[in-house]
Formats: sequence, C-alpha cells, structure tokens
Amino acid sequence: MEKRTLGDLVVSAQGLGCMGMSEFYGTGDQAEAEATIRRALDLGVTFLDTADMYGPFTNERLVGRAIAGRRGEVVLATKFGNERGEDGSFRGINGRPDYVRRACDASLQRLGVDVIDLYYQHRVDTAVPVEDTWGALRELVEAGKVRHVGISEAAPETIRRAHAVTPVTAVQTEYSLWTRDPEDDGVLATCAELGIGFVAYSPLGRGFLSGQIRSLDDLAPDDFRRRNPRFQGEAFARNLELVDRVREIADEKGVTGGQLALAWVMAQSGRDRGDGANPTIVPIPGTKRVGYLEENAAAADVRLSDDDLRRIDEAAPAGATAGDRYPDMSSVHR
Repeated sequence: MEKRTLGDLVVSAQGLGCMGMSEFYGTGDQAEAEATIRRALDLGVTFLDTADMYGPFTNERLVGRAIAGRRGEVVLATKFGNERGEDGSFRGINGRPDYVRRACDASLQRLGVDVIDLYYQHRVDTAVPVEDTWGALRELVEAGKVRHVGISEAAPETIRRAHAVTPVTAVQTEYSLWTRDPEDDGVLATCAELGIGFVAYSPLGRGFLSGQIRSLDDLAPDDFRRRNPRFQGEAFARNLELVDRVREIADEKGVTGGQLALAWVMAQSGRDRGDGANPTIVPIPGTKRVGYLEENAAAADVRLSDDDLRRIDEAAPAGATAGDRYPDMSSVHR
C-alpha cells in the first residue's frame, strides 16, 4: 500500500474505518473484526479510524486489542465530541475544554496506548467557541497525549478558525461518488489552501456503491441505514440507477463496483478540476469482514485514465444522489 501525507502526517493511501465492527451496521463478530484489523495491517492498511462514541466505547477497546503488540505499525485516529452514556444514550455534542481533556484520557485508556496519532473533533459544538475547544487540543499536543489534530464535518470558516489556534492536520467529511458536497461547499478548496489533508469517510456510500444492496431486505433489522433518507422509497430507486451506471463501467474494467468507487475517490487526491488542485485525499472504507477488506485494499491498484474519470463523472455527476445524508443534518457542516 502506498503512503500519502495529511498535513505532515504520513498514512497509508487507504485507511480502515472501524465503526461498523461495533455498531450501526447490524450485529458484529468481534473475532472476525479483530482478524480484519490484523489483516489490514498485513496488507499495509495501517491508518485505523475509530471514535469513543462507537459502541459506545467498545470500538476503541476492540481496536486496542487488535493492535496490541503492533502499535508501531499503526497510525491511530480517534474522535471526541459526540457524547454518549454507558447505556448508549446520546447526550449531545460537547466541545467544552474540560470534556476534551477527559475524553482524551478515557480514549487513551480504552485503546491501551500512550499517544493518539490523530485526534478529531467529531462534531462542532456551536455552543462553545471553536477557539476554546482547539485551545484544549493544543494543550493535549503540548502534553504529548496527541500528535496531530483534526476536525470532522466542519464548514470552511470553522476550519480556518481552528487552524489559527493550532494546525489542523486533517478534515474528515463524507465524500464519495454519491456525496460530492466537499467539491462545492469550499471544504476541499480550504484544505488545499491551508495545506490540510482530507479524509473521506463512507467512500462507498455506506455500502450502497458496492452494488450489494438491492432492497432494504438486504439490511439487518437494526441497521441504521434503514432510517437513512437515501435508502428510502423513490430515493432508493433513483440511487440504484446511479449504482448500476457505475457498475457498467466497473464491469468493463474487470473490477467490482465498490473497487471502482474507491479508486475514483483515491484518484481525486491532488486532482486539478480547473480551479485549483485538490488536497491530499485518503478514503477510509469501513468493513468488518476480511474478504471485503481485501477487496477494498485491491482498489488501490486500480488505475483510472482521464477518460475513465470523465465517464464516471458523467455516470454519477455531483447532485445526482437523491436524499439527504442523514435523517437530521443539523450537526454537520458547522
């Protein structure tokens, strides 16, 4: 697996999102999940992404167990800000400095590590000045508990304000063939201007772009995607048409639809669309099974020509996806 640089942090060109191993995507198999993480390291997929709220709290423990004895191979990213209780309840978004410090210490303990390589503000707390939150993050860096800091689902002005307090290494936002928002809302341009890396979560459109989901019956009863607007009614049907168009191109190239979708995201790294080059982009597809991990990792070897990229852009143009990204969009892009 090649390497890419986010700010001044060197990571694998493709990472692994660990969220679904513990929650949201149906029941997980913990032994298979740990095996998936270890296989990722074997393949050079060493940029691991978790968060305290996944589980809640259990995902960090899972990742910690899986990397025990191999810490030196891993670039470890986790997040704070979506506060939850031990019972799974959601308490809201919290960016208060005292909470940032407590959350970091708790994550270090659950992960079983001395330092977090990349610590993200998971969501922006509009009740707390971002300068206050980022002052606490700067203190954590100075204390040696965190090496680099990032922010997720933040608007360009928020990114700039955070960066003025202490350098933002990475911005993490949803980005894929069916979520092209960062191209138009100024996030990619801001990252490029400030030398910030961009981490694309859900690069497979929450699995939709894999082509494996043809109806809600393909999802577990407790899968959170059943509540996602893009998986509902007419939107679902329209989005299937987009997936099928992408799969036709994938079939011609002898790859899966998911591999083509991932290769497209990876090809956006540094790509110049005529109004300036993109920042470095690293996707973090999530999976909880070894087989899918291996399929995703192989996408790093898929090369797309300018003609391929043009055809894919025509098959899945910006704005073609039906439905909002979340049932409630109030907590993103603040």
